[in-house]
Amino acid sequence: MNDKERWLAKTTEEALEPELPICDPHHHLWDHQGSDIRRYLLDELLADIGGGHNVVSTVFLECMAFYRPDGPEALRPVGETEFVNGIATMSASGSYGPARVAAAIVGFADLRLGAAVDEVLTAHEQASGGRFRGIRNVAAFLDHPEINNSATDPKDGLYLDATFREGFARLAPRGLSFDAWFYHPQIPELTDLARAFPDTTIVLDHVGGPLGIGPFAGRREEVYQTWRPDIDELAQCPNVHVKLGGLAMKMCGFGYHKLDQPPSSEALAEDWQPYLQHCIERFGPERCMFESNFPVDKSSCGYTVLWNAFKRLAAGFSDDEKAALFHDTAARVYRI
Repeated sequence: MNDKERWLAKTTEEALEPELPICDPHHHLWDHQGSDIRRYLLDELLADIGGGHNVVSTVFLECMAFYRPDGPEALRPVGETEFVNGIATMSASGSYGPARVAAAIVGFADLRLGAAVDEVLTAHEQASGGRFRGIRNVAAFLDHPEINNSATDPKDGLYLDATFREGFARLAPRGLSFDAWFYHPQIPELTDLARAFPDTTIVLDHVGGPLGIGPFAGRREEVYQTWRPDIDELAQCPNVHVKLGGLAMKMCGFGYHKLDQPPSSEALAEDWQPYLQHCIERFGPERCMFESNFPVDKSSCGYTVLWNAFKRLAAGFSDDEKAALFHDTAARVYRI
């Protein structure tokens, strides 16, 4: 047991509503040197989802792992899909438990290739065993020394770029979705993109990335008052869905990772309620899905505690609404 695991073990809980089916629509698989949690592969994920919640399926999201070491640069990300499809095939055999890990795969293709991205999309589809569902291009960018921008080097205004949009236009004809991830000041850029492409299914990751570090440290209410109307405007785009989670990331500024003991699900639910409740009110349960964002959010809490927090937040919803939030929306959007 490493230091992170010993710290997480200080706060353990029994799973609430253990029979409720869950599709976890956002996790990664990697073996990254220098990461807070270096290795996160099938064994590590199964250990987390085996904590008592009824996780029946998951969606893998690209994380720049297991790229091809050679060949055309644009096609190297297909190596990630090849690797994850192998994990998904192992899981689908039933030999690793009932959960279907990576039942859907969201990969990376640089949409700044324009129409030439078709070759990359075709390669992902061919490598995925029929599991490839969409693309994520991270646009996280802020010109400030205390903010880490995306490793994919998006530059400012990626979603407004004409060549990017030429590539983006290739998604809908293939039935592919788009996952969007950025920092909260960039929400209006996604709204503009969603309006320009109303036939493309778009998923907003991590409730739009409300920052709480760097120039936003100690300004949570101010950030919220900026984030909220931008979310309201985005919610008017019927092709946009939202993932409810990601707030345990260090960049959100709650500082959980600095505590002597990880937070309880009650504490997490209290902190996250303003963001998650507002998204549910504006988008509706049929366009919302709870997510783990593991292992990134594992820097702050354990998997069972995380989903308990979501279940506490959803306690007042009907059975049908809970079904949508925890399983049905994700399963429909990612065609599981």
